[in-house]
Amino acid sequence: MNSSEIQKALDSSVELQITVTGRKSGREFLTPVWFVREGKTLFLMPVRGSKNQWYKNVLKSRRIKISSGKISLELPANTISDSKRVASVADKFRKKHGATDVKKYYAGFDAAVELNLP
Repeated sequence: MNSSEIQKALDSSVELQITVTGRKSGREFLTPVWFVREGKTLFLMPVRGSKNQWYKNVLKSRRIKISSGKISLELPANTISDSKRVASVADKFRKKHGATDVKKYYAGFDAAVELNLP
């Protein structure tokens, strides 16, 4: 699947399934997450910020597997903790998913993750 096919498939999805490796157990954990795509960059936000277990696992492994429809990619994960950058990602989430829903579901705004698509 080429880059434009990946981007097109992501644009038809509201959420991704992510798989992360447990920092203590070494087991794989699957969880659904909302995302925002800008060009070849995906942004993820843990609903409880840096307290989310999947985020803590990413801090250790620095990798995330994303799945959506026919897409399945394992990508290096860049964690974001700078408050201005996290606020920018939160604004992107509000624009895509609606401010009301982001306020309803998200309780922590101190962490985000950036993934670069091939």
